Amino acid sequence: MLAMVLGWCIALGGTTALDTLGSQAFTGGDRASVSVHLQRCITLLWLLFVPVAIFWTYMEPVLLLLGQEERLAHDVQSFLRVLVFGAPGYIGFESLKKYLQCQGIMRASTYVLIAVAPINLVLNVILVHHTSLGLLGSPLAISITFWLCFIFLALFTYLSPAHRKNGTWAGFHFGLVLDAGSCANFLKLALPGILMVGTEWAAFEIVALAAGRLGSLPLAAQSVIMTTDQIMNTIPFGIGVAASTRVGNLIGARLPDAAKRAAHASALLSVVIGAIVMVGLVTTKDIFGYIYSDDDDVAALVSKVMPLVASFQIADGLAGSCGGVLRGQGRQHLGAFFNLIAYYVLALPLGVTLAFHPNTHLGLQGLWIGQVIALFIVGLGEYTVVWVGTDWEKEVRHGIERNQAEAKRRQMREHRGQVAETA
Repeated sequence: MLAMVLGWCIALGGTTALDTLGSQAFTGGDRASVSVHLQRCITLLWLLFVPVAIFWTYMEPVLLLLGQEERLAHDVQSFLRVLVFGAPGYIGFESLKKYLQCQGIMRASTYVLIAVAPINLVLNVILVHHTSLGLLGSPLAISITFWLCFIFLALFTYLSPAHRKNGTWAGFHFGLVLDAGSCANFLKLALPGILMVGTEWAAFEIVALAAGRLGSLPLAAQSVIMTTDQIMNTIPFGIGVAASTRVGNLIGARLPDAAKRAAHASALLSVVIGAIVMVGLVTTKDIFGYIYSDDDDVAALVSKVMPLVASFQIADGLAGSCGGVLRGQGRQHLGAFFNLIAYYVLALPLGVTLAFHPNTHLGLQGLWIGQVIALFIVGLGEYTVVWVGTDWEKEVRHGIERNQAEAKRRQMREHRGQVAETA
């Protein structure tokens, strides 16, 4: 949980800046800038991770202050100290994945993950069970896996005919990558993106922690429900990835009407699929828990809570698809705003109250009622912004301005270099 909320959100959230900058530059007539955006993304996210790495390295005193057992605090710190070595590889992989996706090369990362998954399994078995590392073998295996993902995807990119044909790689430009104005523009998108991802992850982890205080039975049911929700969430997440790329490409190509249609199409698709998933979860609620556990009490509690999980599948779909649209537009800050209000001002306080207050004491159901409300607020709020709160002509103008500003900075750098060589 700590790694996800405090670390990996930098990779997944920070790279959303490429959803905007990379996809718009690719179709905006300045393909050379796409590779510059990639290099800037990796560099800045590595730098942003430095304080996180320091925090992970000295995590034990913090955990002790929070009342954790000494042995647990020490083990968590040791685990994270090893895992920190894999973080640059993970950031590199996520950045390179976005770089390819904004060019329409969507399958490369999937192929790499399929190839690396069995390697990760073997590494975990060997390092955990057949070396003296024990528990620490797991973060070492994960770290090696992250670097393998990055290296394999880099090799795929180098050998890809589609990537070569796109003409987006323009070599290494370290001076341009660290240009202050360009870095500031990147961070204006990356930081809200990190907040957008991190706030949602943290909210669900808080619910999991709260469920643990309800007892072993609610915690077991929460594990079943949370695992199911994470699996189901991959569907709107995938639609959101496609939406961000498609909308960003169309904005870069100066096609506002087509971008608008793509945005609404992604929302419609997510609603249809969400409705199908909702029906499936409702009709199987009484037997679903037995997929994970043979305990009748766990299955019964899962059956009670599953209708709540089913009820927000449409809203979750809208949040995923419309969140992707906002990333393609470059309005990550709106997604972060909706998450902060929905989860931390409304849903979590309400859910905890319903779960633990003596007048309600709804337990696990109360916690998930709060999450249902949050997802409906986020989903409907983001779709409202996409539907009635978007001036698509204005978004195209913003895209043109971004591309022109980046191209101008690169040309100025190149001109200075030529002058210096002449002198």
